[in-house]
Amino acid sequence: MRSQLAGDPLGLALVKSSVSRSINAENPRGEKGRGAMSAGELGPGRKGSPCIRNLEPGSSVVLADIEGTGVINHLWFTVADRTSDADRYVLRDLVLRIYWDDEQTPSVECPLGDFFCCGFGQVCRVNSLPVQVVPTGGMNAYFPMPFGRHARLVLENQHVNVVPALFYQIDYSLQDDPLPASTGYFHAQWRRQKVTVPGQDYVVLDGVRGRGQYIGTYLALSVLERYWWGEGEFKFYIDGDEAYPTICSTGTEDYFGGAWSFAVPSAEGTSEQTYCAPFCGYPFYSNHDYSIRNPYHNDDCPPMRGLYRWHIPDPIRFEQDLRVTWQQIGSGFQGAFERSDDVSTVAYWYQLEPHGDFPALPLARDRWPR
Repeated sequence: MRSQLAGDPLGLALVKSSVSRSINAENPRGEKGRGAMSAGELGPGRKGSPCIRNLEPGSSVVLADIEGTGVINHLWFTVADRTSDADRYVLRDLVLRIYWDDEQTPSVECPLGDFFCCGFGQVCRVNSLPVQVVPTGGMNAYFPMPFGRHARLVLENQHVNVVPALFYQIDYSLQDDPLPASTGYFHAQWRRQKVTVPGQDYVVLDGVRGRGQYIGTYLALSVLERYWWGEGEFKFYIDGDEAYPTICSTGTEDYFGGAWSFAVPSAEGTSEQTYCAPFCGYPFYSNHDYSIRNPYHNDDCPPMRGLYRWHIPDPIRFEQDLRVTWQQIGSGFQGAFERSDDVSTVAYWYQLEPHGDFPALPLARDRWPR
């Protein structure tokens, strides 16, 4: 039987033998016919409990604990990015972890904001195929996330204060049929090197063993040196590659779909151009901290850049192992040079389980932007 209809590549017209469920603060178990049961000021079922309230510092909350076989289709979150002017990095202090099929270590471990391509502890608009962040802070992800027996999503509050309200929704389907044997499980891993070493490539991902496919990179870069920052190449070492990779970009802006930097010269000076497209984008640039005002100092900060690249039409497949790196190479009036910057990344991939151990996530203070 054909799995697709001509003219319907997404299969929207095919009625499948699965059931739709949804989890949020009002229906935390995703039970059938039990949504919106809480009573509010307007009566039963009228916005009685739309969020998790008062998430204590150091606490973790299980957002979803799903038994059975199925696929998570959509994640939605929104939360205030600060609890005070002094405590403004909620989006890096909240850590999202996802566990598949009763595994002991997470397949996803990432600061909440960075998972949705919002680094630096602040929200920006993102308009891509799998990730959309819309005004004023609704963060959406549409990566299909299959699970064979069990799915558990946990959020840890490493913020110093109580987070007053966390809104979320997890949309998924359940099915009786087992997953195909070749089904890969979704993974995402955050890394940071606050000062990269000149001449040593930054490691985006390493320690991946088994069979799978790499499907995306998010880069949050604070530049620490002047001049052009983007001559470095993204390298993919596949299935035993050692000194040289199998796949290599021609430069940083080229990897993210651009060319000849992202800047436009004018009589007033050179300015950056941000953009969003389905598979590549540069949604955020700023060299000012517009989120706060102080009478004793200005709002200058190291230039911040957030970029994404989705390998959805062109996944990078591996059979045995995968390592991903990025060169820190710049260019100036004297030509190319090795540079040092503050780099954070999220790597997104699918693989057959089990997965390797992730490096230890830095403490909250060490994840804050400059």
